Amino acid sequence: MKRATQLRVVAAVLSALCFFVLAPVRAQEQQGPEKPASHKSASPKGSAPQIRMDVNIVLVNVTVTDPYNRLVTGLEKDNFRVFEDGNEQEVAYFSSEDVPTSIGVIFDMSGSMSDKASKSREAAVEFFKTANPQDEFSLITFNDRAELTSRFTASVEDLQTRMMYTAAHGRTALLDGIYLGLTQMKSAHNAKRALLIISDGGDNHSRYSETDIRNFVKESDVQLYAMGIFDPAGYRRTTEEVQGPTLLSELCDMTGGRVFPVDSLDALPDIATKIGMELRNQYVLGYRPSDQTKDGRWRKIKVKMRPPRGLPPLNVYSRTGYFAPDH
Repeated sequence: MKRATQLRVVAAVLSALCFFVLAPVRAQEQQGPEKPASHKSASPKGSAPQIRMDVNIVLVNVTVTDPYNRLVTGLEKDNFRVFEDGNEQEVAYFSSEDVPTSIGVIFDMSGSMSDKASKSREAAVEFFKTANPQDEFSLITFNDRAELTSRFTASVEDLQTRMMYTAAHGRTALLDGIYLGLTQMKSAHNAKRALLIISDGGDNHSRYSETDIRNFVKESDVQLYAMGIFDPAGYRRTTEEVQGPTLLSELCDMTGGRVFPVDSLDALPDIATKIGMELRNQYVLGYRPSDQTKDGRWRKIKVKMRPPRGLPPLNVYSRTGYFAPDH
């Protein structure tokens, strides 16, 4: 009974967080990704909307793996330590339950994906199979421009059909695709949110700059995962393609997600399943910041382990911080 009560408390907190994170930016995001927003210090390509947390609880999704990159489940609240700006915080809420998730699939359909599109579609289908009945998905495809192919839906069959009618051609507006995926989260119904990017990396046709997207990702409570279908180093690659893996890795690491490089197209479905299982087996830690100052500053988050005896050193993945409210 006690555990059921704790879970209801966590669910309520998740719902509250979902509302307060998104509400301040609804008006700003109505224009969508076609026209970059203006800002005093904006780059020539524009600036992303600002998101500020205005709640007194911070929730952190955490993934734990062993040295062989296998998921570690069954841990308890006492196995985790959370630090904000170097100061340890009291973990007030803890859950390891699978909760409904809103997931945006960002699907690369540029010309460089023409020989990879079939296996990529197969991988997406395998990813959908890991869903629970209350999950919802949106689909964004991009080549020369990013396009919302499907709004959030629980119909996996509809998404599969829509993917079948997309053809790979044109240049690569990867950053615009990520931006559109993040803005679509304003219509998501679940508190837990993630983007899955399926791409061979690189960007050569976006309106938004790397700085814009880094800032937007940093300010969004959305985890990013990517299946990186990168060509081997020996292939002739553009500068954008060479830099693509690093860019995707930086964006995912910032959110507590990960990039899964794909050495073989045949491995795509298995990797998609692995990412789906990772999203299903995360821990949620909640704490009330000891620093209640409303200064709008970036607060760094660090999660450390206090593992049970007998376990090897563990790897921890979580988002790197959040912006405090500024009023």
